[in-house]
Amino acid sequence: MCGSSARSAPDHLGAGRPRRRCAADHEVRAIAAVVDQLDLRGLYADVRARGEIAGAPATDPKILLGLWVYATSDGVGSGREIARLVELHAAYRWLCGGVAVAYHRLNDFRSDHGDVFSELVTQLLARLMKHDLIDLHRVAQDGTRIRASAGAASFRSGETLERLMLSARAHLVEVTRATTDRRRRVGQRGRYAPSRRST
Repeated sequence: MCGSSARSAPDHLGAGRPRRRCAADHEVRAIAAVVDQLDLRGLYADVRARGEIAGAPATDPKILLGLWVYATSDGVGSGREIARLVELHAAYRWLCGGVAVAYHRLNDFRSDHGDVFSELVTQLLARLMKHDLIDLHRVAQDGTRIRASAGAASFRSGETLERLMLSARAHLVEVTRATTDRRRRVGQRGRYAPSRRST
C-alpha cells in the first residue's frame, strides 16, 4: 500500500518532484516502470507544438498516460474522477509526483490522441497482465467494479499477448461505456428533475 512519507522521485513520471511513498510491490510502481520504458517522442512533440495553455506549462504525457492506465485498470474512465482520486488516494498522487493535474488536461489528452491513446493503454494493460503485475476489474451495469476472470494468475499464465490484448481492449471499452452511461443517467436526472420553484 501507499503511505504519506515524502521522498525524491526516480527518473520517471515527473522526476525530481516530491512523491508519496508506495510499497515496493504496489501495482502503481509496475505501471510507472512500464510507462517509463515507452518511446513517447511523438506525444512530447505534440506537447511542444501546442505550447503553454493560459500560461500554465503542459503536463508531462507520462503522468497523464500513467494515470489513465492505472485508473482504467481500476475501472475508472472519467478524467474528473481521476482528478478527484489524485486528491484522495496516495497511489494516484504518487504517479503525479507532486504535479497538479486538472481533469480537463486528462480529458484533452485522451481525446486529442484518440486511437493512439487507446492502443497505448491496451498494450500496457496487456503487458502488465502478462507478467501478473495487475488484475483488471470488470465494470458491472450499475457502475460497481468486479474482478475480471482474466485476473487470475492461473488463467493468465497460458495466455498469449495477443489474447491479453483482446481482453485489455474489451476492458477499456467496457470502462469507457460504463462512464458514458453514468454521465447519461446523471444528465437525465438533472434534465427531468422536478422544479424546486413553488407552484
